[in-house]
Amino acid sequence: MTAIEANFDGLVGPTHNYAGLSFGNVASYKNASRASNPREAALQGLRKMKALADLGLAQGVLPPHERPHIPTLRKLGFHGGEAEVLANARSDAPHLLAAACSASAMWTANAATVSPSADTGDGKVHFTPANLTSHLHRAIEAPVTARVLKAIFAERKYFAHHAPLPATPGFGDEGAANHTRLCSEYGAPGLELFVFGAGDERRGEPSPKKYPARQTRAACGAIVRLHRLEPEQTLLMQQHPDVIDQGAFHNDVVSVGNREVLLYHERAFLDAAAMRAYVCTHFSGDRRPAFIEVRSSEVPVEDAVSSYLFNSQLVCPPDAHGNADKMLLIVARECEENPRVWSRIQRIVDDASNPIAGVRVFDLRQSMDNGGGPACLRLRVVLNPQERLAVNDRCWITPKRFEQLSAWVEKHYRDQLELADLADPQLLDESRTALDRLTQILGLGSVYDFQR
Repeated sequence: MTAIEANFDGLVGPTHNYAGLSFGNVASYKNASRASNPREAALQGLRKMKALADLGLAQGVLPPHERPHIPTLRKLGFHGGEAEVLANARSDAPHLLAAACSASAMWTANAATVSPSADTGDGKVHFTPANLTSHLHRAIEAPVTARVLKAIFAERKYFAHHAPLPATPGFGDEGAANHTRLCSEYGAPGLELFVFGAGDERRGEPSPKKYPARQTRAACGAIVRLHRLEPEQTLLMQQHPDVIDQGAFHNDVVSVGNREVLLYHERAFLDAAAMRAYVCTHFSGDRRPAFIEVRSSEVPVEDAVSSYLFNSQLVCPPDAHGNADKMLLIVARECEENPRVWSRIQRIVDDASNPIAGVRVFDLRQSMDNGGGPACLRLRVVLNPQERLAVNDRCWITPKRFEQLSAWVEKHYRDQLELADLADPQLLDESRTALDRLTQILGLGSVYDFQR
């Protein structure tokens, strides 16, 4: 067996709602205050997980977080019993209640940055949970994310876990949404690309003018050091500030890489030519890097953001003989519904000069309407055979686990949720009951703050 790239998707939580909390995320703002369907959201995500597992890919699942998060509301000055805390938050500061109820941990591309053992100085897989300092509803995720990752990747012989970076604006870290890895083979040393939006003024690096830049250069540099990466096998590059101001709040909204392929919008990087030159001179192995640049004349940034073309997944499913040379593009249905985007996808698939040979379309409307596409929902972890065996095996998606989790969702999730429902104490109890059962299904132990 050779090393594989596993996808660990976030399971949508019972409080999935549209509160419009993410400034700079166009879809999140556009759909604020709509009623959501948590049950359908979770089932849509599970169907994607099963489909990728059925293709022969290694597919895992990460659990949702406890929401509403009462400890956060108590820290913000709301007193009394839990029902009273929820009622007072709804009355006095509904935006804080919404933040404490967000199911945003479903987008596990923001959960952490992961470096495989082939790249690290100590030969272990390294995890650094993202501090997500740019938004309250996301910043509260880091402690539970860290506990979840330690519960799933527990064997210290193979896995190294770091604390989140200091929660200051200068070290704002949004995880793997701004990180990708290019390589000839998954198990061979690779080239890790870190993309930041907030640069260093001393270097004369520009900043966006409309929306905040969430990932900082300093955070990228710190992770390189923590993960003990070789400097010549890393590249720190800046996202173009103009695309951030057009709604590309993370680099994975305008760029996606897999193995030797980098698919990106021509406005994704401040200096795309320098990026290509560095990759070409530092890429090693039998394969050659393949750059697929999409022009603004083909797909305007606005279309890229609304369809999440670049927030697709690039995967290498094995064929009938076990070979995984060809790639498959996993896209949201919104790509198929946009004529310019769909036409460009077809040209990519029909072009024999690149490894992308097919496309699969998934209905992820509940996630898309809240600003997260296929790639937002997954965290990639490269594992060699020994490391794969050391993963908590109850977190892999199998036919049995899919049926079990689908039944769990059907039993515990509501099919409609309004913002007014967030203060319902019964929703808190439903969520805790569901998560208590989920920890048993996935064998996670005590990863949550509550006690039952």
